[in-house]
Amino acid sequence: MSINETPRANRPHIAIFGRRNAGKSSLINAITGQDIALVSEQAGTTTDPVYKSMEILPLGPCVLIDTAGIDDEGSLGQLRVKKTWEVLVKSDLAILLIDPTLGISNFEKDLLQTFDRQGVPVLGILNKIDLFKGEKEGLEKELGLNLHPVSTLTGAGIAELKELIARQTPIDYARDNIVGDLLSPGDMCILVTPIDSAAPKGRLILPQVQTIRDILDHNAQALVVKVTELPMALASLKQPPRLVITDSQAFKEASALLDTSIPLTSFSILFARYKADLKSMMEGIKAVENLKPGDKVLIAEACTHHRQEDDIGTIKIPRLLEKQAGGKLDINWYSGSSYPEDLESYKLIVHCGACMLNRKQMLSRLRKAREKNIPIVNYGVLLAYMNGILDRTTEMFTFKLNS
Repeated sequence: MSINETPRANRPHIAIFGRRNAGKSSLINAITGQDIALVSEQAGTTTDPVYKSMEILPLGPCVLIDTAGIDDEGSLGQLRVKKTWEVLVKSDLAILLIDPTLGISNFEKDLLQTFDRQGVPVLGILNKIDLFKGEKEGLEKELGLNLHPVSTLTGAGIAELKELIARQTPIDYARDNIVGDLLSPGDMCILVTPIDSAAPKGRLILPQVQTIRDILDHNAQALVVKVTELPMALASLKQPPRLVITDSQAFKEASALLDTSIPLTSFSILFARYKADLKSMMEGIKAVENLKPGDKVLIAEACTHHRQEDDIGTIKIPRLLEKQAGGKLDINWYSGSSYPEDLESYKLIVHCGACMLNRKQMLSRLRKAREKNIPIVNYGVLLAYMNGILDRTTEMFTFKLNS
């Protein structure tokens, strides 16, 4: 990703589903105007999902996803289908592509039912109209879905399809604000960003960059400092800052340096609200209080960064949890897009801030936890609780949580 591009996790995800050789790869190539996906007459050419970041006017930046055929066969085919289903949990809009030469089958009908259960809006597309001599109304009636006709070979209907995609993509695919709704124009925010061995060389991490941008978008001011420079920053201001936002790992130091009258929160807590549901994350703390030795805990991170000697996910948080539990815990780690299907055995899920996941995918993980009645917290909420400042770091959200 270029530094000038909208991060993938902030773009609506539009996935193309259908049977093998329905023309999914050809469709994504037609929409993008590029040979992004490999096209072949041999069924099952697409294996892993293919992601393409692009702009569709008037929608703007988005991600198009080409998936393997849902009717793939054999042991390898089933792995491909599994990858296709994994795409669904991050999809803001599903495109169901129909090949009229194949007709309508249970594969398409089952897909529609799955879209409905997952709350994913669907756009029906009838491909290969250059070959189809029948009436699309019969297919629409059988499927119960309107079908927009296109030909990926001739380009017919592709321009209109782009307009349809823009109109039908949900406008609430992401929250509007990270912190901006808590600020007024001219407000000063201090951002505490530790620069240590875990910090990437030469840049800030994504949540810090996005928070700064959101502050500027709301005509407020951002003053970025390390923990050691926080007293100097406070002394330089004529009046206290409207808000201090810190890395959760610096909670102890930052809270000790700040008067209790100055609101304090963290990037991770802001992202619990931005990417998921802060109230649910806070309710998960009850499970932390009740942890016992031997309990099974899942720690999930959305990225696959290089592990440091005192890594937060593999060292610091397990150490804090086992101290709270009074003994050894059975801790499992998952990172990247991988996530366990069986959650029933876990007493608690601890998730990162999810800056690399889109909101749809994080909400899907939250929903799965709710369905299995498994409490979930994120790093920021957990570390605030462990430092005895959870109420302080979430007080600015109270009226929203109780609404």
